[in-house]
Amino acid sequence: MGPFLIMELKDLEAKMHQFVASKGWYDADSKKEQSPKNLAISLVLEASEVLEHFQWVDTVKDKQALAGELADVGLYLLQLASVTGIDLEQAILEKLEVNRDRNWPDP
Repeated sequence: MGPFLIMELKDLEAKMHQFVASKGWYDADSKKEQSPKNLAISLVLEASEVLEHFQWVDTVKDKQALAGELADVGLYLLQLASVTGIDLEQAILEKLEVNRDRNWPDP
């Protein structure tokens, strides 16, 4: 296996914005307006596609396809955080701290 390229979250965010801009989706007349509402809807739709990989089975049959769906979810999450001015990395760190001492009841 070749060397791994390690990217920071901000680098991924920049690549995501570059891709979206290259498609013209940030243009004022875009039919794919990148509003927070539209991105939130897309995020949930893509997350639902993750579930398709587990419908009626307990194991992943196509890991590459699942990886693609997870990447879609990650990209929409990253973009939604960015366009709403949320530092996703900081939000995750803060949430981990809140959850550190939280107890969840057993099912």
